[in-house]
Amino acid sequence: MAESAREILRGMGISNRKFSMNRNTGTPRVSTKAARRFSTHDPSANGMFDTSFLHIWESHGLGGSLRGCARRELGWRGRNGGTDQREMFEGVWRKGKESKASKCLQIGTQTTSTIHKQFRNAHEGHRPHAGLDPTRASTGVIWCTERAYEHGFLEEPELWANLGQGAPEVDDEIEGSFERPHTIDITMAGREYGPTAGIKSLRAAVANLYNVHHREGKKSLYSWENVCIVPGGRAGLIRIAAVLNNAYLGFFIPDYTAYNEMLSLFKNFAAIPSPLSEEDGYHINPDKIAEEIARGTSVILTSNPRNPTGKVVKNPELAEIQNICRDRATLVMDEFYGGYNYTSDCDGTTISAAENVDDVDEDDVLIIDGLTKRFRLPGWRIAWIVGPKEFIQAIGSCGSYLDGGANVPFQEAAIPMLEPTKVRTEMKALQTHFREKRDYVVERLRGMGFKIGTVPDSTFYLWLDLEGLPDQISDGLNFFQACLSERVIVVPGIFFDLNPSKRRDLFDSPCHHFVRFSYGPKMETLKMGLDGIERVVKKYATVADGENAVSSILSGFQFSSVQSS
Repeated sequence: MAESAREILRGMGISNRKFSMNRNTGTPRVSTKAARRFSTHDPSANGMFDTSFLHIWESHGLGGSLRGCARRELGWRGRNGGTDQREMFEGVWRKGKESKASKCLQIGTQTTSTIHKQFRNAHEGHRPHAGLDPTRASTGVIWCTERAYEHGFLEEPELWANLGQGAPEVDDEIEGSFERPHTIDITMAGREYGPTAGIKSLRAAVANLYNVHHREGKKSLYSWENVCIVPGGRAGLIRIAAVLNNAYLGFFIPDYTAYNEMLSLFKNFAAIPSPLSEEDGYHINPDKIAEEIARGTSVILTSNPRNPTGKVVKNPELAEIQNICRDRATLVMDEFYGGYNYTSDCDGTTISAAENVDDVDEDDVLIIDGLTKRFRLPGWRIAWIVGPKEFIQAIGSCGSYLDGGANVPFQEAAIPMLEPTKVRTEMKALQTHFREKRDYVVERLRGMGFKIGTVPDSTFYLWLDLEGLPDQISDGLNFFQACLSERVIVVPGIFFDLNPSKRRDLFDSPCHHFVRFSYGPKMETLKMGLDGIERVVKKYATVADGENAVSSILSGFQFSSVQSS
């Protein structure tokens, strides 16, 4: 038959267990042998299945789904020489009706759909290049973008709503926002190699920004030596990872997809996951931090505000977490979304652990931020790390073999943007604009039937729960695939269930029924994307109504007993 037995078992949601076929009954059984074999018996050869009743299903466009399911049923029962058709069919129907995902009967099942197979098999099989490991080459956003390319996104990106990539709108159209440079003067110094820790003048400007916004009235202040300039946030994370001592590094699930490969590359630490609870709103409780440290964790990595959930940990809980970590663990804070703060009535206040640092050279708190998100300049690749001088010296030095340092002309151009009063005004405009977009998106999605409980209070993401949708699109991968047909890109939640070195089985991940929705793009793009999502939801709701109608018909349908000859 077309599907292997392994694919059939995947379709039943049990692909991670090992099975063989029972020779007497033709049914799958758990195998304890190291060498396992799978039957590929084709039930169509039996000639024992009367398909006359399939016209009812085909009238609803479901004949193929039932036919395939019934053949699988016969493939497991047919070796005994016969079966009662009614018993067999009712068994098929029961499998579909009782399964939460209607796995046998739905048009695109959660585990056998093309997109699920593509996700599972992305990098398996023969490697044409002996030295290449392609699994190191992609994050979730890149994987999604590559799938969109297959549907025309590369040729006509202007016709698409890219709500997947974590990029803010970059135009100069936000009311109250300062205009970004359109040209950049390149000095003679800009032609030279720059210091791998960044030019001193920009480092000093960053230190001053943090002192004014987060250290006012404190004795210990940041200097230029507490700042390292890096070519983007990912480069900063990799530099930090490169200088860590042998340690257990704790991280939380869900979190930023790019952490996944970064945590796999280095052998000087072991990455320990700590799942956050959906019921608790994915909140990082200080007690959870204390528990991880008590177990021996000496490095904590987290985004705050949090990607993808849009949650934020702020004072007094943030201060409590820092007190727990003080003298016991290094705290690495990814604060790229600190400007997207809607908890203080959009007054321009930003969230940062810098406020709770006692001594800038003693507290092991490393803060990563940059121009990418809150200054809406992702193409510049200018970011920074703020922390103790000893850490910063090491992080600056390792740039000599990791990335070579940030672009010098763009570093020089960034300095005027970091004047503290100018930044506060910019953040106020940013927060007001993005909160309006958030509210519009939430209202539209709720109107389509999406479950949105607590509205996110930071970032520009929605962690969108799909469980209330029709079964065919109630998981992230199938919803993503359906959206591609409407030229809309989102990111399946499975990519945020971080799994460094692929040590855990993600088949039943709690993130499967989520997608990350970005309201970073311009309003017209959001409207176009939401229109596409609405068409997807309506389309599959119609299919679900058809399945319910068939269920009603079959409840009174009579079958005759048919024995094979």
